[in-house]
Parts: sequence; structure tokens; C-alpha cells
Amino acid sequence: MIHLEALTYAYPNHVPIFEAFDWQAQRGEAWVVLGPSGCGKTTLLYLLAGLRQPTAGRVTIDGQPLIRPRPHTGLILQDYGLLPWATVRQNVELGLRVRLFYGPDGKHAPEDFRPDVDILPWITRLGLAAVQNQYPGQISGGQRQRTAIARTLALQPDLLLMDEPFSSLDAPTRESLQNLTLELWSEKKLTLVVVTHAIEEAAILGQKILLLSLPPNRQATVIENPGSAQVGFRDTAEYLALCRELRGRMESSA
Repeated sequence: MIHLEALTYAYPNHVPIFEAFDWQAQRGEAWVVLGPSGCGKTTLLYLLAGLRQPTAGRVTIDGQPLIRPRPHTGLILQDYGLLPWATVRQNVELGLRVRLFYGPDGKHAPEDFRPDVDILPWITRLGLAAVQNQYPGQISGGQRQRTAIARTLALQPDLLLMDEPFSSLDAPTRESLQNLTLELWSEKKLTLVVVTHAIEEAAILGQKILLLSLPPNRQATVIENPGSAQVGFRDTAEYLALCRELRGRMESSA
């Protein structure tokens, strides 16, 4: 589904973050991008979202060069991106209202976009029914994150990009939303790419882990993690061993 071909990206007057970098992700896979601060995790996510363009090389999704944000890609940012003056329900509706404005033009909305999408099942599924008429400032961080997830999934993406989505949450809420993310990934057959700096989160969410180092990144280091979506994986020796391996790799690459 995703193919980075000889990708180079550099900010002006800086060492390239990526240099002739190749990487592929197949449809339906769950990936985590892990690495130290400044390694290019969020930059990679923005390149996959079509919000930045490569200095050289290219990004293709489903064989098509990515030259702008695609309507089938969902992006959830670290700060949730909610409108503070809109209720939970209005925030969940926001993406659909934008698509209704543009219509099924293939750029802002898919050509097969249906204007009759019902958001209530998503509000219910994400446990937001009781707070749907409240504002972001009146609800918890976990509820704000659930609102952002509901808004994104209501748009029926096939690729879901998440930028450190649970970093500001307490441990029980973080674990609950990690489990929910895996459930939704499995149910909706999404391709998932999550950026995180947390080793334990990477071990839970990533079937495959892309480990970045300090720039320039020239080669994709991929760690397989087939047990990630298994119930109870957090309590296994394999999980602990993977966390130790990831910590050691990060220390040596920083």
C-alpha cells in the first residue's frame, strides 16, 4: 500500500532527515515508527499524509504518487485538533461537513462519498454518547482523544496515521485507548501507522516496528512483532524481551 522510493527530505540548512530511504508497508498492516527525538518520526507521518513533499524520490500509496492529501487517509494529531467552541458531536461531524461542502470531487472527498453517513454509531462505539453535547474543555483527555478518533473513522479511511496519540494521557486511559485502537484496526481492516517515542507502546501497537535513528536515515530498520495484537501480550515474556531489545537498539542509535 505504502511505498517510499529513494526518499530524501531535508529542512533548509539542515542535514537531510531521510536520504535515499526505501520503505514499504502492505495493506492491513499495523506499523509503529519509533526513535529518539529529532529522528524524523513526525516528518515521516506528514510525508505519508501528503502535507509535505519529498526533496527527492517519491511516496506512492496504492501505486499512485502522493502529491496532496488523499481523502482515504485519516490523520490524528497529538493535540487532537478539536474545535474548542464546538460540541463533541459537532467535532465528530466536522470532517463530514467539509466533505458535504466540496462534494465527491476525488480530492477533498472520495468519488464514492455518501452524504448520509450516520455518526451516531461512532459516538456510541467510542463511548461518547453521554458527553456528545459538551465541549472539549468540559471533558477528559481520554474523551477528547476518543472524539478525534470518532471524527476520523466516520470518514471511513483505509489508512490511519496517528502522531503520538496517547502521550499526554494517564497510564490506565492510555492502555484502554491502545486496546481500542487495535480493536478498530482489526474490525475495519485499516492500515495503521503510529508514531511514538514510548517503547512499551511500540511493542503493543506495532505488528512491525520501523526504528529510526538520528539523521540522516538511509536504511529502514524493521523489527517484526507478530504477537502485538494478541490478548494478554503485555504480560508475556516475549513482550518484555521485545521492550529490552527496542531499548537497547534506541540507545545504540541515539
